[in-house]
Amino acid sequence: MRHARQSCTLCAPGISRCSCDTSACDVLEPSAGLLDDIEESMGRSWSSQATSTERMMGAVGDKRRTGTGDDPHDQDHQVTRDHDALHAIKLAFLHFSIWPLLSLLFAMFSRQLSRPLRAVPALRRTPAAAHSAVPRARTYASLPAGQNSKFVNIVEVGPRDGLQNEKFIIPPALKAELINRLGRAGLRTIEAGSFVSPEWVPQMAGTDEVLKLMEKHPDVHYPVLVPNMKGLDNLLALLGSNPPAEGQPPLTDEIAVFTAATDAFCKANTNCTIAESLARLEPVVQLALQKGLRVRGYVSVVVECPYTGKVDPKKVKEVTRALLDMGCYEVSLGDTTGAGTPWSIRTMLHTVMGGDGGVPPSKLAAHFHDTFGMGVVNVLTALSLGLRTVDTAVGGLGGCPYSPGATGNVATEDVLYMLQKSELEAPGDLEALAEIGDWISKELKRDNSSRTGKAIMGRKARERLEKERENDGGLAEQIASKL
Repeated sequence: MRHARQSCTLCAPGISRCSCDTSACDVLEPSAGLLDDIEESMGRSWSSQATSTERMMGAVGDKRRTGTGDDPHDQDHQVTRDHDALHAIKLAFLHFSIWPLLSLLFAMFSRQLSRPLRAVPALRRTPAAAHSAVPRARTYASLPAGQNSKFVNIVEVGPRDGLQNEKFIIPPALKAELINRLGRAGLRTIEAGSFVSPEWVPQMAGTDEVLKLMEKHPDVHYPVLVPNMKGLDNLLALLGSNPPAEGQPPLTDEIAVFTAATDAFCKANTNCTIAESLARLEPVVQLALQKGLRVRGYVSVVVECPYTGKVDPKKVKEVTRALLDMGCYEVSLGDTTGAGTPWSIRTMLHTVMGGDGGVPPSKLAAHFHDTFGMGVVNVLTALSLGLRTVDTAVGGLGGCPYSPGATGNVATEDVLYMLQKSELEAPGDLEALAEIGDWISKELKRDNSSRTGKAIMGRKARERLEKERENDGGLAEQIASKL
């Protein structure tokens, strides 16, 4: 069966490819327009060379006719002339054979130059044998049907992941105020805290009080981290003793569970292996689902482990699939050390999303730390592969107590600025978030790690100064100049 041919935007102009959309078909053939140009060029070349050859052969005949054939001296000249004629015929044949090929190549090159330059495609056609190793972009859907593929959901992790590595205990009232401000700034998913043992993470003590103090905005989720069954029991007891008023949302409707992609990190974090961690989490997830709670999963150290080095992306895929099979609606992939680059992130995501049991991007979230300044560009890499959920922290808050040297999460302000300058959409008031990042950084007596936030606050400071100058008529400057 002959396959249909269509214009191909990935190949050189004038080349068609098979439109059967099968990985096994990689046959390329010239298009009809290009063949016409080649045929016309070859026709001109053949006609021209035939005329040239006839002229050379005529000249040879003229030379042969100049001798009489009776004089031996003429006979010697005749042999020489015959040799020259044979040589001329060989040259003509060589010229006659190669020139059409050169004309063909020139025609193709000229046709290529006559078209406008095109951007180099991100993905090229891959031989069928390599498809299992490098998945093509069209394999992945941006989002499930019915959702806006340009919308990016931001999960604000500052109040939990952002504060858990601070050096001093943070009052529940301050945590609640941070959550309130983030909700007023338009964010729709805000991590509120963690039900871990205060002995392990003392900064997360008082999460139950935080949930009772904070505002609850409609259509906003406030997930809390639950490490084990004891943590879930404590949360369920709190929800049971604090039922929502009629028409009001509950204290929370979502939990998050976590594991890691290496046994070494798992043992440092939860004192168990990956397999043991998954076995512990399964009943937690099942009970939470039975109680009507949403469940989100985390996988730490998806690129590099602080204890064992580079992480196998296949292990990341295996653990991610296990969490989804338990019932997690989404799994956040954490570059906990912040060592990831666009290349390592792309390789990891290709593995997780490709092949048998590949995870669709609608089930994944990007959780990148900014240790080496790669946070924003790594987010952009994940978005280019179809992910539409990103974990961020206002002011670049964060770090990990079990990952020495890791700095904060990628800043909410930096990611939102990038998204607002693109064709994508995301919730949140950038100006308000910049003020929140500045405020919480001062409260924690730490530097604001958001470049965008610092730029916005610097602009606002200049605007205030200019307004003050207008109001006092430059009196302050006059006084300062006399001092």
